[in-house]
This record gives sequence, C-alpha cells and structure tokens, in this order.
Amino acid sequence: MIEPVRYQKKLEGKSNAHLITFSDGNDYVVKYFQPGFEKSLSNEWVAYGLARFLELPIPYARIVDIPEEFSSSVPELAGFENCKYQFASLYKPNCLDGHQVLDVTNLTNDSVQLAGIILFDHWICNNDRTRKNILLYEDDPNSHRLWIIDHAEVFGTYNWALPDLENLSTNLLKSATHQIMTLFIEEEDSFAQQLESIQTIPVLLMEEIVDLIPDEWNVSKEEKKAMVSTLIRRRKKVLPDLMEKFIKKIYHPLKSYD
Repeated sequence: MIEPVRYQKKLEGKSNAHLITFSDGNDYVVKYFQPGFEKSLSNEWVAYGLARFLELPIPYARIVDIPEEFSSSVPELAGFENCKYQFASLYKPNCLDGHQVLDVTNLTNDSVQLAGIILFDHWICNNDRTRKNILLYEDDPNSHRLWIIDHAEVFGTYNWALPDLENLSTNLLKSATHQIMTLFIEEEDSFAQQLESIQTIPVLLMEEIVDLIPDEWNVSKEEKKAMVSTLIRRRKKVLPDLMEKFIKKIYHPLKSYD
C-alpha cells in the first residue's frame, strides 16, 4: 500500500481536498472525511468503482491509509487525524476545468463515453455535474479530452440519510456540461449502448464495491444494502425513461442546430 510522503497544498472547494505526494511518486487529490459531509467519501468511492467498470474517463482512484502522525504534522489537516482511511484520486496535471476553457470546439472522447457520462449521472443522481467538475486536457490545438471528477454529491447529496435514497429525483438533471457533451455525440445509439452496459453490471460487483467502504466512513450495513437496491431500481425503472426524455428534449434539439 502506498504511503503519503509530502503534503503540497489544500485545494479550492468545500470537499476538504488536499494535494499530497505518495510513495509511488504520484500526486493524489486526497479528500478527507469530515463532519457535515458524512457520505461524500462513500459516494466518491462507489461512483468511481462503477465508472471504472463502465470505462468512463475518470482518474484512477483508491482508498488510502493516512497515518495519524502524517496528518497531525500538517496544520491544514488539523482535526482530521482520527480517520485512518481517505479517498485519493490521481492528480491530472496540465488540465483546465470547464470554466477555464471558454470555447470547447472539439472533444476527443468517443460518443459512447460522452453518452455514458450523461446516463451515469442520471443513474446515480449526480446533481453536481457542473463545468467545475470536469477536467479538459488539450490533446491538440482546439481539441480536448474530457475527464469527470468530484462525485461527492451523488445519491442526491453529500450527507444523505436512508430515507433519502427512496426519494431521489426522477427528473432530468439541469446541467450545461451535459449539453456541451451532447454536441459531440454523433450516434444516438450510443445512449442505448450505454444503457445496456449499466443494466448488465453484475449485482455482485455493485455489492463488492459498496462492501469495500471503510467502517470509519460511518455507512451502516442497512445503508450499504440500500445503496445497491437504489442502483438496481433506478437502472431498471428510472434510467430508461430519463434516457428517452434526454434524447427528445435535449439531444434532438441541440443536434438539429449542430
């Protein structure tokens, strides 16, 4: 298991994220467990595991063991020493967020990936797919590769309780970022292809991803079971309808002006 070797800086935002160098020589964005955001790390982990299986463009991530002596030696980490395990995603250098790229003229991701991101967000009820929660890497002049980051608010919020999972939104998400991606989805069939991929993820895999949530993150067995049940229910009963609405209300109108 990798170990932290050098603290670099606290990152902007409310998610308590810090840039730390680890013993494998890589920099990671490490999100620390914090009160008031009790479900943020478990949300990040579950979203990451599912996105990786679907081959969506998400930075490599892992659960890391941060020794108490390391955290206690960094003033910016004061008060967070008591939680051993944190969520760490590989830092992507030389990227800009969606607010920093004024005109996205081309995305090098294929249509299936982009459609997959949109369906993925609707499936896991990610209300926070803003321009700030994508990274854009310039592959060539005027061409960018898009990466998705920051899934602390899936399942509706970063501090959901058990009853909330039964009442997640069944409406289309309001996301200008989704509309940007839609402009570069050439094949409408990409949506149906990704819907099938989501609907055929083995339930056992979803259970294994959820079961790996550390006990320190305070997700009960009942809540873990409900997370899986919610994912199963939404991919069968909610997502197909949302896909059809998205194609009709957003994809078709945008592509007609393309």
